[in-house]
Amino acid sequence: MRRWQSWWDTLALASSSNPPQFVELLMLLLAIALLLVWGASDVVWGLTKGWPYLVLSLSFAIGAAISTLVREALIPSSQPRITQVTAVLLLIISCYSFSDLMRYF
Repeated sequence: MRRWQSWWDTLALASSSNPPQFVELLMLLLAIALLLVWGASDVVWGLTKGWPYLVLSLSFAIGAAISTLVREALIPSSQPRITQVTAVLLLIISCYSFSDLMRYF
């Protein structure tokens, strides 16, 4: 129980010290989890049944990338260039995948 309490305290401290970055991290973790679910469902059902997981995953990734770019524009971090380049690459890849997915439907 003490381990869970320590984990919860760490999570509460991280969310209170920098809430926008915590929300971005949460969105990226959800995007990764949904992408894994999509990959597993794609093997079982094919593309037509698992596409909602992919759309939601791409939406979370696009939202996290845009949020990161806005946060960096308002409050620059210690390494703004690396963060901005990573966010732009995530945005480009997600938008390209989203538009490629729209071609199928």
